[in-house]
Amino acid sequence: MKEEYDRRESVEGVLFALPYLLAFGVFLLYPLLKGLYMSFYDWNALFPAESEFIGLENYRTLLSDPLFWDSLVNTVYFVVLTVPPLVIFSTLLALGVNRNVKGKWLMRTVFFSPYILTVSVIGLLFQELFAGGGFIAYWLNTLFGLETNFLRSTTWAMFAVAAATVWWQVAFNFIIMLAARQGVPDRLYEAARLDGASSYEMLRDITIPQMRNPILFVVIITFIGSFQVFGQPWIMTQGGPDFSTTTIVMYLYQSGFQSRSFGYAAAIGYILFLILISVSLVNYYALSGDE
Repeated sequence: MKEEYDRRESVEGVLFALPYLLAFGVFLLYPLLKGLYMSFYDWNALFPAESEFIGLENYRTLLSDPLFWDSLVNTVYFVVLTVPPLVIFSTLLALGVNRNVKGKWLMRTVFFSPYILTVSVIGLLFQELFAGGGFIAYWLNTLFGLETNFLRSTTWAMFAVAAATVWWQVAFNFIIMLAARQGVPDRLYEAARLDGASSYEMLRDITIPQMRNPILFVVIITFIGSFQVFGQPWIMTQGGPDFSTTTIVMYLYQSGFQSRSFGYAAAIGYILFLILISVSLVNYYALSGDE
């Protein structure tokens, strides 16, 4: 009787999971394997049967392609500009809003509101702000005498894209950090106060350790999201000036849909996939410590 019940329960579990497994296979697993297959071909999108097998030639070409390396460097630069602020600012906002202050609900709403905007709106908004004669350029010129068109400067264009991304994406991390902070038991702080601990000591010895797993999660997803950036630089700068804001995903798009080199674009996608997996594992083991 028990064996029959266990068998029935297993069948029901599989049936409940079947819709997800089908969606996973059709929309994730199949494209993943198809992309790997395409990366070994000079792929003909109109007549796939006429595609020529070229083995690892796409990968060899990629590794000697200076534009690929430039786009990779640009992407790493963008990651460096965005990941630390997104993690630090979201944590500070969460710690501040969690305190017993008036209007706390309003601050939560204000801090989260940018996230509901689309990437098109964000890109166009900050394109106007950073353009020559825009709001930011105007006040820099008025206050400091600096005449800078951020979006036409190879030095400052990526900073403008990064600023737009941080302002937009910090809200998502803020919600995760706020939930993590609210999950820390109050009794730990009460016990620390009885022992005479200062606010800094409670932050160092209670808050940060208790929020360790959410912080690790935020670091990893922020890194992955920043490494896959496309919409903001595409709208704000179209990859310019002089290729200075072309990211690896933008170069993948240009190779596949503008140059029609779909096999080469698939190879770029798999190199990006390996980079993301590798660095995510490094982040996980570096930040998880002994756990």
